Amino acid sequence: MNNPDPHTGLKLNRLTTYTKTAGPGILFASTAIGVSHLVQSTRAGAEFGLMIMGFVILANVLKYPFFEYGSRYAVATQTSIIDGYLRLGRPALWMYFIITICSMFFVTGAVGFVTAGFFENLFGLDSTGGWTLVALFAICVGILAVGRYSALDGIIKIVAIVMLVSTVAAFAFALHGGPTHTSETFEPRELWDDRGIFFLLALMGWMPTAIDLSSWNSLWTLARIKQSKYRPTLKETLFEFRLAYVITAVLAVMFVTLGAFMFYGTGTELPNNNAKFAHSVITLYSKTIGEWSYILISTCAFSVMFGTIIAAFDGYSRSIHRTTQLLFTRKDTPDTHYNHTYFSILVVLALGSLIVILAFGNNLKSLVDFATVLSFVIAPVIAIFNFKLVRGRFLEKQHRPSIFLKMLSYAGLVFLVGFAGVFVVTKFF
Repeated sequence: MNNPDPHTGLKLNRLTTYTKTAGPGILFASTAIGVSHLVQSTRAGAEFGLMIMGFVILANVLKYPFFEYGSRYAVATQTSIIDGYLRLGRPALWMYFIITICSMFFVTGAVGFVTAGFFENLFGLDSTGGWTLVALFAICVGILAVGRYSALDGIIKIVAIVMLVSTVAAFAFALHGGPTHTSETFEPRELWDDRGIFFLLALMGWMPTAIDLSSWNSLWTLARIKQSKYRPTLKETLFEFRLAYVITAVLAVMFVTLGAFMFYGTGTELPNNNAKFAHSVITLYSKTIGEWSYILISTCAFSVMFGTIIAAFDGYSRSIHRTTQLLFTRKDTPDTHYNHTYFSILVVLALGSLIVILAFGNNLKSLVDFATVLSFVIAPVIAIFNFKLVRGRFLEKQHRPSIFLKMLSYAGLVFLVGFAGVFVVTKFF
């Protein structure tokens, strides 16, 4: 069925409408594929084998509604879901603001540290004394300060396609070759002890990514509408997001399988150093595709991580700017003022993330696990906010979720609250 362009009235075919709408979902997928897939999913398969696959699938299914609601609310109201938090009351918006401030330096720091590892591996750098991170963050700030959404959108679409193709190829070769033979001295790791539960929460915290990042979907949806000058229907917006989400979930399954097939049972533990970890992940690909692919996959992996870190910088800067705008001015500001504030937030985020990385030293797994568990513990709050905004008086009836999606949301809330409770009991009692 062809839909009319709201500006020209001309009929558009499905491919044309998708190209006009595509962007926010791809950005979401790129953000997710970074640490949660390259690092956490690979670690999950390597340390626990395919037995952990069920939790990966469960997290993707039960967290889905709360991500979709960001896009749904934006296209239905033409405002971000952050504006919706204010409609729930100023305490709700303040809570979102505090949650974002408390988590953004750890999340960006974890993503930046992993990205630096893939960069150092790509160029064969042993140690740069932190200068890789400084240069990386400076490049991200510079690109976003100049190009903002247009630059972000263009970069992400290219690297996402390249990484998608290479991952599917590696997965196919891995299935054909079968799993690595188990060592005679190998002892399976226990999932239900303190360490196992902590890792499980860390895995699901960013599977496919942190729920508080759902606000980015709404901001990117509005930015895409402004850029393309095309206002999509709810159906078009949800199709673009759902396609990206399904691809993200499938890739998570592939990464767990790759980790399990190549590392589980061999007695080989993935390194804790960021550059050495990157080398192990790239080797995983090159063993399945062929040694000739090492440089190509190294470039692709770094590109994906670079896409993730630049998306994180943009998402946090947009969300903090909009939140402070609503809390302290309640009015839109001219573009010049937006540019100055956006740039200032980028700089503060870069500096704060560098401090966090220095505090964790060279301990990749501890930094990533801390950031991901933190995201999981605060997830129920954002999930409840998002659900309240789409199921009641805040949206017109035709824009509200289906009964099935509502039931899935209730199941998701039980899942999030239950596992957050498990973490508290395990950690403190």
